[in-house]
Amino acid sequence: MNDTRCGRKGQQIQVFVRIRPFNSSEQNLQSTTVLDIPNNKEIIVHERPNDKVCKKFRFNNVFGPLSKQIDVYNNVVSPLLEQVLAGYNCTVFAYGQTGTGKTYTMEGINIDPTLHWNSNSSAGMIPRSLNHLFHKLQLLEIQEYTIRVSFLELYNEDLFDLLSTNSDASKLRLYEDASKKGAVIIHGLEEVTIHNTSEVYKILKKGADKRQTAATLMNAQSSRSHTIFSITIHMKESTIDGEEILKTGKLNLVDLAGSENVGRSGSVDKRAREAGSINQSLLTLGRVITALVERAPHIPYRESKLTRLLQESLGGRTKTSIIATISPASINLEETLSTLDYAHRAKNITNRPEINQKLSKREFLKQYTEEIEKLRRDLLASRDRNGVYLADDNYKEMQKLISQQTKQIEEKINHIKALEKAMQDKEKIFYELELQNIAQTKELNEVKIKLNNTTDALQSTNYRLKLTMQERDEHKYLVEKHMNTEQSLLNQGHSLLNVADTAITDSYKLHDKIDRKSKTEQKFEVLGNTLRSNICEYVQNVEEDVSIYGEKLKELFTSIKNDLGNKCFPLGWEFMCIFY
Repeated sequence: MNDTRCGRKGQQIQVFVRIRPFNSSEQNLQSTTVLDIPNNKEIIVHERPNDKVCKKFRFNNVFGPLSKQIDVYNNVVSPLLEQVLAGYNCTVFAYGQTGTGKTYTMEGINIDPTLHWNSNSSAGMIPRSLNHLFHKLQLLEIQEYTIRVSFLELYNEDLFDLLSTNSDASKLRLYEDASKKGAVIIHGLEEVTIHNTSEVYKILKKGADKRQTAATLMNAQSSRSHTIFSITIHMKESTIDGEEILKTGKLNLVDLAGSENVGRSGSVDKRAREAGSINQSLLTLGRVITALVERAPHIPYRESKLTRLLQESLGGRTKTSIIATISPASINLEETLSTLDYAHRAKNITNRPEINQKLSKREFLKQYTEEIEKLRRDLLASRDRNGVYLADDNYKEMQKLISQQTKQIEEKINHIKALEKAMQDKEKIFYELELQNIAQTKELNEVKIKLNNTTDALQSTNYRLKLTMQERDEHKYLVEKHMNTEQSLLNQGHSLLNVADTAITDSYKLHDKIDRKSKTEQKFEVLGNTLRSNICEYVQNVEEDVSIYGEKLKELFTSIKNDLGNKCFPLGWEFMCIFY
């Protein structure tokens, strides 16, 4: 949505994300990155390493770990500076986990007063914007202007002026501005007029030296407070009619204290209470953002001084941008997701920016004349009567202020009563805890006695344990040797079993062969006996046949011989006769 100069239309808050590089602690822990930047407007968070489960966020711009201060300034602050010169109030605030580079982004380090705002240096948004502002005024050839700055700190719900000349930096008071709904007045806040860029760095150093910082496990120079650096410029310009008017623009640069996990940051005692206060104010800021996004009927601005100070920047008449700073390391995944969710919700807040009222020279003098007249009436009233008196109008105005303060006092009294009740409850709990502590102390002494006895027994047991361990080692050695021997015997037994199995198999085969041979021999013996019997019978038959034939032949020869008488026969025949 684009706003108009009359402020009739809304404009959504611009949200930017800046990812810092890995620090030495994350590198030592070998932490991996959980972020991907597909383009300069999107960021993807992987909830588990090497897993497809991820969340995607879209913002006005995403600055990677290699981004420079000048890149952030040109995209975030530089466009707002044009609006400030046009007469708008603008706010930029940095939000994120402690140690992600909020203070570095806003203030920078090792600042050289001679550097130009457009140089590639470590200068933060505050010095660059003032340097750029002076440069712009020179280019526009604006001769008459005044630049005033203030540096406010909110620490443990107390306001302090970081530019105050008082060494104790006295606490400031916060009032509602009756002339402008939603605006607040900080009573006693000092505004310093600056004339050139070299004065800026002195002011920044003065404020930074007074600011509450401390070392934690997550950040060696952790900011323990919220700060608001305000730049107000008054410029004189002339209308077409030649009338001189006064135009006012304001730029608030807010460095919020880092949200932190008390367990991981190692904060204890005072630091833990500081972290609790920081997280509480940021929690209230989160509730305000949620209420604005959901268009709730009640916005809880008054629950925290931080939200009261930022009321005009969140849902008010100010042009606002947020820089959310995050870590890419997997060990900070929970805080990174929390910051991105926070920033993504804030993106849906709609402000309705309005140009500050321009005062003509006549109106400007009229305001001062009315203030002088008011003081004069008070002076006359006090002169005419004994004691201190006020003019009727001034008295009514004071009564109105007293009524407002009375209402605030009643709220504070109710708050004090609630605190007193809470304190009574705490005292009751403390008394119960004290009784428990006494009982536990007595129990602790008994346990100490038992502990001493147990320590003696432990020493004796340790000695016996040492002997037992020695015996165990010896037994272990013997068992190992015994196991090796058994393993060797087992291997040999397996070999013998294999040989025995082979011998049994061969024996079975041999017995089968012998059985077959015996059966064959028996068959052969039966066949031999049968053959022998047959041959004997056959030979006997042959012999009988030969004998019968010989007898017949002999008879034949005898018959022939008898028939032939003494005839001579060949020798063969004679021989045959003799044979037979």
